Amino acid sequence: MKRREFITLLAGTAVACPLGARAQQGERMRRIGVLMHLAVDDPESPTRIAALRQGLQQFGWAEGGNVRIDYRWAKGQADLFRQGAKELVQLAPDVLVASTSLAVPALQEATRTLPIVFINVVDPVGAGFAASLAAPGGNATGFALFEFGISAKWLELLKQIAPGVTRIAILRDASLAGVGQLGAIQAVGSLFGVELTTISIGDLSQMELALAKFARSPNVGLIVTLSQLAAAHRVLIIGLAARLGLPAIYALPLFAQSGGLIAYGPDAVDPYRRAAEYINRIFKGENPADLPVQAPTKYELVINLKTAKTLGLDIPATLLARADEVIE
Repeated sequence: MKRREFITLLAGTAVACPLGARAQQGERMRRIGVLMHLAVDDPESPTRIAALRQGLQQFGWAEGGNVRIDYRWAKGQADLFRQGAKELVQLAPDVLVASTSLAVPALQEATRTLPIVFINVVDPVGAGFAASLAAPGGNATGFALFEFGISAKWLELLKQIAPGVTRIAILRDASLAGVGQLGAIQAVGSLFGVELTTISIGDLSQMELALAKFARSPNVGLIVTLSQLAAAHRVLIIGLAARLGLPAIYALPLFAQSGGLIAYGPDAVDPYRRAAEYINRIFKGENPADLPVQAPTKYELVINLKTAKTLGLDIPATLLARADEVIE
């Protein structure tokens, strides 16, 4: 059984009111407001919510027992983030949960006093969500999704899986976080003897034209860096790479699981479970300003053999042995 299936099953079959929850029956009902970046019917949504519930249960908090959780689903749309943030703040929860970098500004615009635990934020200090990783200050802290240093690993892995590549396009969001990832890749580009080209993901039609033009050259490959835009348009990007015959590496395991060639990056579900620790500590009276931002603890290498076969690539056995998941 895959890890994701296990989390969902565990969350679904857990006892509704565990011993820890029963021990707190004398306490008032706590309330959590969750602003999700996905749609409620997105296939990834149940997995993330199940992980959050599982984490809370480990600290004795059972949804419907001693804690109520209100959800708002933004579908990646700016107006829905703002609307959802306002609605959640009006409910006066004990803690707000911000899913990804897009949710944090909307919640901080709506409140500067209610505690916020953010999840999967790429660069919380650069984005202004926290004063520093060690001492965030303000009303927000949480879990960073990414460390820029692993960006260099994408180039190394792409060269291992497609050694003939000499020109690589970097598909990126031209934001502060995007700059950090680009810099880490550029720093090692000459070591691997490759020429790097950047393509913005902002305008989808222009992105498609730029990728198609780039793919006409020989010995080309693609690195898709980490961004909310890339995640939101993953089906389009993966389809383009396949149609253009581009060996591509992606920043999240989700991309390889969705048909991409190879992915190396943080587990995007685990931080939802880990967030429960900070929610529990805030329930107990701690201040988010004093809780350090935590870095990822799990990175995964996922290889899609079906896609590799379509591209005519032979995956080195040493790389397959290192993979956390191989999709056949």
